[in-house]
Amino acid sequence: MPGNYNEEKMKRVALVSLGCAKNLVDSEVMLGILEKQQYDLVPEIEMADVIVINTCGFIHPARQEARDVIRKAILEKTRTKSKKIIVAGCFVQRSQDSLRKAFPEVDAWTGVTDFDKIGQIIEGKSYKNAKNCFLYDHTSPRLLSTPPAWAYVKISEGCSKSCSFCAIPLIKGPYRSRNIPSVAEEARKLVSKGIREINLVSQDTTFYGKDLRLKDGLVLLLKELLNIDDLGWIRILYSYPEEITDSLLEIMCEEKICSYLDIPFQHSHPYITKRMKRGLDGKKSLKLLKRIRKKNPDIVIRTSLVVGFPGEGKQEFRDLKSFVAQARFDHLGVFIYSPEEGTSCYELGDPVKESVKMRRKEDIMDIQSVISYENNRKYIGLSIEALIEGTLKEDESLMVGRGQFQAPEVDGIIFISTEERKTILFNSIQKVEITGRDVYDLYGNINR
Repeated sequence: MPGNYNEEKMKRVALVSLGCAKNLVDSEVMLGILEKQQYDLVPEIEMADVIVINTCGFIHPARQEARDVIRKAILEKTRTKSKKIIVAGCFVQRSQDSLRKAFPEVDAWTGVTDFDKIGQIIEGKSYKNAKNCFLYDHTSPRLLSTPPAWAYVKISEGCSKSCSFCAIPLIKGPYRSRNIPSVAEEARKLVSKGIREINLVSQDTTFYGKDLRLKDGLVLLLKELLNIDDLGWIRILYSYPEEITDSLLEIMCEEKICSYLDIPFQHSHPYITKRMKRGLDGKKSLKLLKRIRKKNPDIVIRTSLVVGFPGEGKQEFRDLKSFVAQARFDHLGVFIYSPEEGTSCYELGDPVKESVKMRRKEDIMDIQSVISYENNRKYIGLSIEALIEGTLKEDESLMVGRGQFQAPEVDGIIFISTEERKTILFNSIQKVEITGRDVYDLYGNINR
């Protein structure tokens, strides 16, 4: 690559971000670095001289999506005979050798340790490789790509858990927390730019601070964030069930902290949870849910589950369906098991047929859709606070917003009508009267 770089011809960059919210934060940091280095950022790969793809390597569908995007970029490079392609992220960290063989047209590769050197990578300049996964801080440039009302704040990298199906520790290494002053300073900067909602993300947010020898580290962080004026909401995402303490549930009663927990239970049958190396089976999980709801009766709980794990027969799946029916989660997502090389359960193979996995996923979502629709009934007639994000693309007469009980990008939204739309400020928190519902979304009015 050295010698091919032309400063005048390689200034327009398009970045494609794949995968989770944590990956999106990394992409935003890369965008911030490129902007600081005076690259021109463009929204489409057809407009770019350099295409940067930040990949996810967590499960098979994510890797397949990354391959498809790389192929699309290569077609664009072939068409123009002038573009440069940089591929970064988790998939590269995990499978760089095989990716290099599969896609020799890609100009440069970087995993999760050195993407902060994206400028040097584009220019073909040498740099010293880092040993650990890059973890940004409050001094890192960052260009937000989310709506102007809210942002993700990543508080750690890596994971020190040993779930048998998860490749994250293999890709990103052990858990490493940012310090509290750094997270708080970033949050203050975001609020000064108009951000009203901070969404704390991490592979395991409830583990925060343990590597720094902090007791109740997440609670200490939340106490600091509560002192930030003009910060409307603080949302905790991705909580490990065994680490949900009474002190955490108590501080979540604060008005600024969303009464919302995302707790990935993964499965319920004790045989499967033991194979997954998860601490709670269905009975213990239901006891935890009862404790959480007793502390905070209005709390909203989201979970994620895995179907088709090796050993999941008809009996184990019946147990999972019964668990979902009893738990009555407000929001739920289902993943199809994907065998991940290097994980401790990889040797178990993949005995459950794909067609069976798909049917089981649909069965769980059918149960959940009924529960979600019934749960949404309780909002009818209430006047709730909603964060106004903008207008509906298909119908600009309708505004869209979310309540504290709806996390961005994964849960439903509120469609809002008002006779005085021009006087309603986007990014503001407004009282909305809920008038209707469907399975996931709500409908309401602002009356003035």
